[in-house]
Amino acid sequence: MKQQHNEPMTLSRQSADELFSKVLKYSRAEETEASVTGTSYSLTRFANNTIHQNVSEEDINLSVRAVAGQRTARASTNKLDDDSIREVCEAALALASLQPPNPDLLPMPGPQMYRAVDRYDGETAQLSPQTRAETVRKVIQRAEKDGLTAAGVFSSGCTVHALYNSRGLAAFHEESISEFSVTMLGETSSGWAKKTGPRHQALDIDALADRAARKALRSREPREAPPGKYAVILEPSAVMDLLGFLLLDFGGLSVYEKRSCFTGRVGEKVFGENIQIRDDVFHPSSGGAPFDGEGVPRQRVSLVENGVLKNLVYCRETAHKMGAQPTGHGFPLPNEYGEAPLNLVVEGGHASEEEMIRSTERGLLVTRFWYIREVDPYAKILTGMTRDGTFWIENGEVKYGVKNFRFNQSIIEMLNQVEMMSPSERAAGEESIEMVVPKMKIREFNFSSLTKF
Repeated sequence: MKQQHNEPMTLSRQSADELFSKVLKYSRAEETEASVTGTSYSLTRFANNTIHQNVSEEDINLSVRAVAGQRTARASTNKLDDDSIREVCEAALALASLQPPNPDLLPMPGPQMYRAVDRYDGETAQLSPQTRAETVRKVIQRAEKDGLTAAGVFSSGCTVHALYNSRGLAAFHEESISEFSVTMLGETSSGWAKKTGPRHQALDIDALADRAARKALRSREPREAPPGKYAVILEPSAVMDLLGFLLLDFGGLSVYEKRSCFTGRVGEKVFGENIQIRDDVFHPSSGGAPFDGEGVPRQRVSLVENGVLKNLVYCRETAHKMGAQPTGHGFPLPNEYGEAPLNLVVEGGHASEEEMIRSTERGLLVTRFWYIREVDPYAKILTGMTRDGTFWIENGEVKYGVKNFRFNQSIIEMLNQVEMMSPSERAAGEESIEMVVPKMKIREFNFSSLTKF
């Protein structure tokens, strides 16, 4: 009989080492890389003020990359017996032999030194369904108190990632994960809040539920406002989901291939003087491993200083092409994207949301955007819609909720019109990865049409 257990499956450093020893035993490639990822993930989903789903998933995945001459390819499996490991090694080599030669392919990197990051919390990694359910019950009670309907997700778990190669590289990272997202629905309005992090205790779920509820109550019976250009206050989730469309543009390969909106602009002023952006995996609110897809240590990189584009990020191959130094931002090979900054930090200011509102004679407060799409990749014009709490500001006060807008706006222009910023915080949305960003007051933001709700 299969033994039942309550604790999540874990991938230890020792078991990852043993897996790679078997990969080396069976691989016949000139060079071999193995990526081992273990995940333990549980989710409690609720809607209509009722928990309706609880799921749990555990998996260990082995991905092997083989090199044959100037050809490389990878194959993956989640079967870890000796025969399956042998088969995945053979599959990776067979696929590599079928690839066209890549004259830019570099030898795999050797051993590296990594700065430690502490992103593991045992309580979060092993959070029980009962604990999540009890937390959700309080959220539902908060909704029912004001005649609202709550829907959302509370998830928790952990991920372990180990990366090895036949030149002696060995990297290991473990991280606990938690996420809480809630939408509060009224008859004519909605409110939303979300937060993620490695420690569930820091999510402050009661505050998130209260924020979503207050937004839903405050935006009841939304009025129509004419489309046009308005001063706008963007909450961190809205800022983050827009800036996500710049990530690949900061990559060296994107500039090298002239796909980036920053092509030919390194050293130029691209944003307002008050904009400072860096990539910083070591920021206390950042997440992820301190190494990239090839095992190169991630570096802190200053991307924009006083509005001037100072640096790009580079994987090893792009750095070699462009005469630069790799910064540890590459994706696992083979890939067509090259690199991107995945721990963006925008330096904020000292203004509170209340101060931003008081300084606004006529404008809008936006909780978040959704269904964002790129219209012009070089001018970086995006379109999308507001959602779950859009408010009219007049004479320094929030007056009422308004029906949602569609926008068409250049992000480059937007970052040249930032008038005020709050202190930065870890933000979570639905369209991009987490970032550390502030609330922003934008002098002029183009809302092109209305929606019906």
